Amino acid sequence: MLRRKRFWFAIIAILPTFAIFGWVRMFPIIETLRLSMFQWNLLSKNKPFVGFDNFIELFGDDQFLDALTNTAVIAFGAMAVTIPASMVLAAVIYHRTKSRFAGFYETAVFIPHVVSLVPAAMAWKWIFDAKLGPLNAAIVAMGGTAQPWLFDPVLSVVCIIFLVSWQTLGYGVLIYLVGFRNLPKSVYEAAQLDGASGLQSFIYMSVPLLKPITLYVSVVTLISGFNVYTQAYVLASDTQGAPGRQVRVLVLDMLENSFQNFRVGYAAAEAVILLSIVLLLTAIQFGLLRQKGDR
Repeated sequence: MLRRKRFWFAIIAILPTFAIFGWVRMFPIIETLRLSMFQWNLLSKNKPFVGFDNFIELFGDDQFLDALTNTAVIAFGAMAVTIPASMVLAAVIYHRTKSRFAGFYETAVFIPHVVSLVPAAMAWKWIFDAKLGPLNAAIVAMGGTAQPWLFDPVLSVVCIIFLVSWQTLGYGVLIYLVGFRNLPKSVYEAAQLDGASGLQSFIYMSVPLLKPITLYVSVVTLISGFNVYTQAYVLASDTQGAPGRQVRVLVLDMLENSFQNFRVGYAAAEAVILLSIVLLLTAIQFGLLRQKGDR
């Protein structure tokens, strides 16, 4: 009887939290799924049902395909940079934990993750500036050629990948540090007795043992990459007379279709595709980890 009362008390206690979560998180997703089946201009009460016409039109839209390609390149590029960089940096900081500067290292690495993204992107926009930026000044001082970082389509994508990686690196480092501090010391002591070097221990022991951490960091980085907007908008503003035109990404395309072109149903279909891609990639990553674990 007492166990049943505790059970119902726990259910009643968490119901408000679930209700708020459902209203703030789940309801917008369900409403977006519903709107993707309609044609709505945001100003009219009339919403004709069009079924899957919005999705069919999307895959014939060059702007959407360009935005999808750019977003995928940015997301996977940021993941390819963030995962190894954060793991190596975490390993370096972990082996310096006895240093009195260990806390400073962790704080310095994590600061970019908590800094407001708009002023940070504005600062990096000045660094990448083709005429006045210190990056080109340093390249020219070393005998190189100044690069049009924010005017060239390929270099613009590289700059956005760098900015996304710079922002997410600190979070990845802290998560990997938690993993390093919970690895069994006996395994490394045995490897050291067998003559394994530090690099060999890192490659053949740390990397496999940290697979769950790698999965989590990769999922978070991919989600951040596919939701990129501020970096692309700020870095590309005023480069061709209009903001955000240099590198088109999915979130930017959704906002323009919603509030400039007044095609809310069309933008909702884009959001559904973005959600489907993120869910699919997450499921694939979990599946790969499970297969490797079974072996």
